[in-house]
Amino acid sequence: MRAGARLLLSGVSFTVSPGDRIGLVGRNGAGKTTLLTALAGRSRPAAGTITRTGPVGFLAQDSRPADPAVTVTDRILSARGLDRALNRLRTAEAAMADADGPAALARAMNAYSRAEAAFQAGGGYAAEAEAARVAAGLGLPDRALGEPVGSLSGGQRRRVELARILFAGHDGTLLLDEPTNHLDADAVSWLRTFLRGHQGGFVVISHDTALLSDVVGGVFHLDPQRATIDVHHTGWHAYLAQREADERRRARERANAERKAAALHAQADKMKARAATAVTARSMARRADRMLAALEPARRTDKVAKIRLPEPAPCGRIPLGAVSLAKAYGGRQVLSGVDLAVDRGSRLVVLGLNGAGKTTLLRLLAGEERPDAGRVVHGHGLRLGYFAQEHDTLARERTVRQNMTAAAPHLTDGEVRQVLGAFLFTGDDAEKPAGVLSGGEKTRLALAGLVHSGANVLLLDEPTNNLDPASRDEVLAAVGSYPGAIVMVTHDEGAVDALRPDRVLLLPDADEDLWSEDYRDLVSLA
Repeated sequence: MRAGARLLLSGVSFTVSPGDRIGLVGRNGAGKTTLLTALAGRSRPAAGTITRTGPVGFLAQDSRPADPAVTVTDRILSARGLDRALNRLRTAEAAMADADGPAALARAMNAYSRAEAAFQAGGGYAAEAEAARVAAGLGLPDRALGEPVGSLSGGQRRRVELARILFAGHDGTLLLDEPTNHLDADAVSWLRTFLRGHQGGFVVISHDTALLSDVVGGVFHLDPQRATIDVHHTGWHAYLAQREADERRRARERANAERKAAALHAQADKMKARAATAVTARSMARRADRMLAALEPARRTDKVAKIRLPEPAPCGRIPLGAVSLAKAYGGRQVLSGVDLAVDRGSRLVVLGLNGAGKTTLLRLLAGEERPDAGRVVHGHGLRLGYFAQEHDTLARERTVRQNMTAAAPHLTDGEVRQVLGAFLFTGDDAEKPAGVLSGGEKTRLALAGLVHSGANVLLLDEPTNNLDPASRDEVLAAVGSYPGAIVMVTHDEGAVDALRPDRVLLLPDADEDLWSEDYRDLVSLA
């Protein structure tokens, strides 16, 4: 596998069999998403073959339905082709109701019988009920089942795609890229139970160590330094212990070999000056060099992006506000009567169930959408920085460098590359299209665009999604030290701890309150 000119994997062979429960892990940018996309048949490897001998369900990290007008139920049923059968059934029912004579009614009844037979052959009403159970388990409300997918929040759309994959069947192989993104605690618990009972195999990419601990029986660790996969046929905790033991063993072997090689070189240096022992000295030196060459290369410490947030420009006492904001989608009221005043340097966390309007509120405040009623108020000196949950601020067709240049047009090309380097985009990485980046890389790029914005109010929508633990720690440290105002939407309790909010806004009721630890239990549920 390659990403541009960079080699990600070479000479790797493995099999995922029914019952295999694999956790695919590695640092952001190691190639996890690239590999999973190839396993799903969405891309081709640079060399080698991938063989699929059964049904494969793939949840992409940025999965979005092809047709936003399709209903939630039809989207889930489409995993088994039942959406077409159900639509034919509905069409036949309408034709029977509208029949204007015996002949038309007979034709409609025949069409209904054929449609019903096809629907029942695919599982029928029992399958429809099963789809509803999967949707409910993932936290999708009953009222959403008949709504167009395009009218849902980003978190709800993600749940629909996950429900579709899980509904596809119990005997296939599941390829799941960050399946817990946007899920609340109850939905994550339901997903764990589902995966433990899944009869087929699965490969899951996740930075949720609790999920990995609970469901995986083996670990594939992508090692970008050696362009290979370390396969561990153990559970998560055993993998961690084994990896730590392997690191200690490698360190001991290297230290012993280096000590012996140094002794041989020292002895050879003493002997090479005498003609009688010069040949032996050269032989000893070659032996020492072979000992060192046989060792595995020393592992370099993984680089961590030095993530920082902008130095806020001066502003007035209330740089951002909202008055009676309201927004509806498809006739469903999402926000109503939201009043908000974001003081200079204040820290506000927005909580609410998926679909309560959290992302919609941030999009309205950022000017990405217009409210149906009410208004957003820009105070003196306001400079907004917006981090979108689904990286909508990034142009997928532009390169990493072009996206950064668009975000900070006042920087020279050298300064742009310097900023990108601090966020671990070096060399050819700067010329990759943003559309091929992993979720963690997109997060880093979006944050890099904020660095020189001078923003004094940051709107952060799930800023820790898709990040490996080291990168997440960097983001949280940056959030904790940022002196400007922050409005944050998150399911991550650690992000709230780093934010140290002074106020909380509860949606959909638009109730604002001073922050207290009593609200902390709502974070993972929101």
